[in-house]
Amino acid sequence: MDIETALKEAMTINGALGASLVDYESGMMLGSAGGGRNLDLEVASAGNTDVVCAKARTLDALGIKEGIEDILITLDQQYHLIRLFHRGGTPLFLYLAMDRHRANLALARHGLRTIARNLDL
Repeated sequence: MDIETALKEAMTINGALGASLVDYESGMMLGSAGGGRNLDLEVASAGNTDVVCAKARTLDALGIKEGIEDILITLDQQYHLIRLFHRGGTPLFLYLAMDRHRANLALARHGLRTIARNLDL
């Protein structure tokens, strides 16, 4: 599945407001879908790169050698889910912002895991 198809698939997840694919080594957003005036995916992707890098540094400082699967940020009205993975040695994450009242976190996690597994770059 290519990037455009992967992001369209992410937007079919219940409650999806916006999605992006990010190279978190460079901070470059490789693609996005959804978003809008109230959800700037460029800003969100850059900020989430900082979150991912900070968490990785924290785990390293703690001596925890496990990889991060997901990072979940809960807001009053939204969920923000970050799914980390590598493709061809490139560290990537899928970012999905969801309306909290329409989202199902278990299904969203499963959906992003499936998309990440099937993504071809």
